[in-house]
Amino acid sequence: MSYSIQHLKETAEILGRLNPVDCEQCVQTLAEVRSQGGRLFILGVGGSAANASHAVNDFRKIAGFEAYSPTDNVSELTARTNDEGWASVFAEWLRGSRLNRKDGLLVFSVGGGSIEQNVSPNLVAALQLAKEVGARVVGVVGKDGGYTAKVADACVVVPTVNPSNVTPHSEAFQAVLWHLFVSHPDLKRNQTKWESVQK
Repeated sequence: MSYSIQHLKETAEILGRLNPVDCEQCVQTLAEVRSQGGRLFILGVGGSAANASHAVNDFRKIAGFEAYSPTDNVSELTARTNDEGWASVFAEWLRGSRLNRKDGLLVFSVGGGSIEQNVSPNLVAALQLAKEVGARVVGVVGKDGGYTAKVADACVVVPTVNPSNVTPHSEAFQAVLWHLFVSHPDLKRNQTKWESVQK
């Protein structure tokens, strides 16, 4: 079997094992944030940070959210990392944005963060702040979901079908799932361009 066949088979297996109920819970939680006039802050590190940036565009343009990602401001991100340390960078950015109970956090992460393993402590600190102020938390994570899955109001955990491919599948399915969210009739407000020009 070629690697291409293997990778695509893994993708199909993950797709078949995703829980639609979890997806619906995420959509409803996000809809509640928007209906109460809350903002959506999308967090991710590495490839998940790039996904966060793309998702901000879709949530703003398609779903009518006021949405932001701290990793889109490289100057502030690097200043805070340099001056205060990596572990606090998201939490301090959110404090500066006056995160409150109306707002929502959407976390994209391969493992969801773990203080014990010192993995993505910046996500953990941001989640702790969100719970402290009463903001809603939605996660799209891989592995066992980590700290994100423990504290989220709604979460989709991308199933592991091959431990050697956790990262590529987790990051790929972040895109599948946020596109599901913004396309959902309960969130979608604006038509996308190519669909609008079809005859």
